[in-house]
Amino acid sequence: MIISAFGDETASDFAEQLRILTDLHIRHIDVRAAWDVNCSLFTDQQIARIQSLCQAQGVRVACMGSPIGKSPIDDDIRIESERLKTIGATAQALGTRNIRIFSFYPSGTHASDALQQAIERLGVLTEIAAQHDLQLLLENEKGVVGDLPERCLALMQALDSPHFRFIWDPANFVQCGAARQVDQWWDALHPYIGYIHIKDAKLPQSAHGEERSQVTVAGGGDGQVALLLARLRDWGYEGLLSLEPHLLEARHSSGFSGAKGMAMAVAALRKLMREAGIAER
Repeated sequence: MIISAFGDETASDFAEQLRILTDLHIRHIDVRAAWDVNCSLFTDQQIARIQSLCQAQGVRVACMGSPIGKSPIDDDIRIESERLKTIGATAQALGTRNIRIFSFYPSGTHASDALQQAIERLGVLTEIAAQHDLQLLLENEKGVVGDLPERCLALMQALDSPHFRFIWDPANFVQCGAARQVDQWWDALHPYIGYIHIKDAKLPQSAHGEERSQVTVAGGGDGQVALLLARLRDWGYEGLLSLEPHLLEARHSSGFSGAKGMAMAVAALRKLMREAGIAER
């Protein structure tokens, strides 16, 4: 399996992101932001600079960490459609087909209505992806329609396209209270997997009357990351494991771990891979 990482988890400056990752012997990067600019807003000059820096360091862009779908479900879909076309062109310029997306924040509608609405909207985006030979990767995320495993499965079954695949993010399922996620949902969800995010979290515990979940390195929480890796190994998965640790800060559309946090996250993942007999390539 191949390790990638969200570069902006380590630094704002893109050259520094690459330096930190290459020091950790990581040669793939997920591009969410550079120089404090989201990937949906890169200029031609910034794209060219990213291309040049990646080529110089021998690093490949694995995925665009786009914010598409982290938006209200009642917004005009043309907004996200145009943003997808923009990010798609950036992705292709940087040598990847992969674009991470989400499934929209529901309004006050009934859950079943929101699910159908999300299916229709994601269908529009999937048609654009097919036209431009892109692969959309749906991340499970708290607060959006596709938060819990059963709703993620409903979305994947409804669209079932080679241009629309699933990102399994263990920590996000934990933060939605989905315990035993791999035990209970591997059989149903794994045929749709196109990508894996590596972060872990402990199940929410009450703190001063609020439910809080602590994000941890892989294997330190309740995300069954070791079991997920074992199932991926047995399934024959040879794709990407993308580190998005969020060890210091989790924001609305990004997160931060710092160089030391990323080093801890990398070491924890490599330990689990060794224990599972998974070779890194």
